Amino acid sequence: MKRRALKAAFPRTIPIMTGFIFLGMAYGIYMNASGFSFIYPFFMSMLIFGGSLEFVCVEMLLSPFAPVQVLIMAVMIQARHLFYGLSMLDKFKGLGWKKYYLIFGMCDETFSVNYTSEIPEDVDRGWFYFFVTLLNQFYWVASATIGGIIGSLLEFDTSGISFVMTAMFVVIFLDQWMKEKIHVSSMIGILVSLVCLILFGADSFMIPTMILIVLLLTVLRKWLEQCDKLKEKEEPTK
Repeated sequence: MKRRALKAAFPRTIPIMTGFIFLGMAYGIYMNASGFSFIYPFFMSMLIFGGSLEFVCVEMLLSPFAPVQVLIMAVMIQARHLFYGLSMLDKFKGLGWKKYYLIFGMCDETFSVNYTSEIPEDVDRGWFYFFVTLLNQFYWVASATIGGIIGSLLEFDTSGISFVMTAMFVVIFLDQWMKEKIHVSSMIGILVSLVCLILFGADSFMIPTMILIVLLLTVLRKWLEQCDKLKEKEEPTK
């Protein structure tokens, strides 16, 4: 039963593995360039298992101790997982102890595979979800750890590699921009970030920015959904 579930799950995680290898290694090298040994990316990737948050955590570890700000930042960055979890409640029913690991190990990619996959009738649903989650986490932990080790062996100057975090978020933003039917949400993010940067300064603007963006998108959610529907109706006529 387990072997059959593993065979069904592994092919669906191969595209994720290819992406995690490069991004995870970049994260590990970035951690090393910031002054941390490979032990840090190993445990952080295993216990946090949130790519965006892990990159941000590098700066948090180098900043003065501020637990409240760290907590708020972590909740804001990973808040989307709350909505992932709600949509998976029915799928996780009756899975016993596996349910707790599935909740912990749910990342964007794992959610996408587990939510959309058509599981063969002869494959146990719980073990399929489990192996998809386990494999994806293994890819990330292994890649981050290897990146940390490789970073310690590199002889050339890696001081500029911190730009990898900026580049990653720029790519994520551009990808989201291209997928959006309307760009109101993205423009809200840009404008709120600029206003908060001016008001609070470069060292303190992040948390108020995240709070304001979440509040504005929550208030405007119904209007944004209506705009999306209108845009969908217009497209076939073009």
